[in-house]
Order: sequence, then structure tokens, then C-alpha cells
Amino acid sequence: MRRRLLALAALAAVGLGGPTAWAKLALLAGLPGLAATFATEPAIRGVALYQARRFAEADAAFAEAGRAVTYNRGLSLAALGNYPLAEAYFDAVLFANPADSEARENRDRVAALYDPVVGQGDEAGRIAVQVVVPPDGPPTERFSADSPPLGPGRQVADDAWLATLPDDPGEFLRLRLSDEYTRRLSLGFTPPEEGDPW
Repeated sequence: MRRRLLALAALAAVGLGGPTAWAKLALLAGLPGLAATFATEPAIRGVALYQARRFAEADAAFAEAGRAVTYNRGLSLAALGNYPLAEAYFDAVLFANPADSEARENRDRVAALYDPVVGQGDEAGRIAVQVVVPPDGPPTERFSADSPPLGPGRQVADDAWLATLPDDPGEFLRLRLSDEYTRRLSLGFTPPEEGDPW
């Protein structure tokens, strides 16, 4: 009699828990297809769809769930064959938790499945650019990445420029300390020198 009461109480608790509770029970019972029909939360629905091998639907559910399921989204993207984006999702997990060994292993597995994209440069250490002539102004350079162009007076650190530098670490350190002192003085972080108090 006591077992029947406990079973009825458990069913009543699950019934009061709503469809999410039924979905979790179906997942525990190994019925992911059934769990997907009950699940109303995108994260749980995504897990159920992923276990049911319905990867496109699982990916859409994980996308709807947002950042809370970044690792799962990486798995669904990898299952769909979108390896570069899956690797980026695993990198995001590792950015938040560098000690996550499962994310690191999955990222390495996914990275081995495709050839990485290598950008093109102009052999001088800069990103390749396109010259664009707008109708109402002078020609400008459009970069293939989101980095600003070098401003006037700035130098690209290529081999020719490095050969012009003297090999004098003491002089470099003296100039660097002088520049830092001037910067701090201009910002008011360093008090001005006082006269001799004696």
C-alpha cells in the first residue's frame, strides 16, 4: 500500500511539474523522440532532438536557447558538418572555462576535420587591401579584416625595418622609461619634482 501511495505521489508531482518534467522523464527512460514532443524549453528540446539524431532541429533549438547551451550548439553544428563554426563555439566555451577538457577535445577533433582558412597578406606584414574610389572623395583602402590601416608616420615591422634598429637594450629602456614618465606626468599620475626641502 505504501508503494502505491509513493507511486501516486510521484505521478502527481510529475503531473504538477508540467511538460518539462515529462520531457525529462522521457529522456531518462531513453525515449528522446517522446521527450522532444513534451519539451517546451528550447535547451531540453534541443537535447532530446540531438539524442533522437534530428540534428538540424536540435541546432535550431540550441540557437533559440542562446548562450546557456554553447557547448551543445557546438556539438549540433559539428553533427551538421559546419566545422569552422562548431570550432568557434568550442573556443567560446574554452574562453569562459579554459579547464573544460571535453570542449578542448571536441574542438581539436573538429579542427582536424577541415583545412583552416589562411588569409592573404601583401608580403610586408599587412593584410591585403583593395583600393576603392568612391564617387565623392579620394581613393581609400578597404581592408579584408576589421583592423584599421596604419596611420601616417607608423611603420610596418618587417625585416627591413628591424635591420635599422640599433641593438642597444639600455638605450631602448631609457627612452621607454622617459616616455612613460612623460605620459604619467601629463595625466597627473606623477607629482611634479619639488625643490630641496633643506
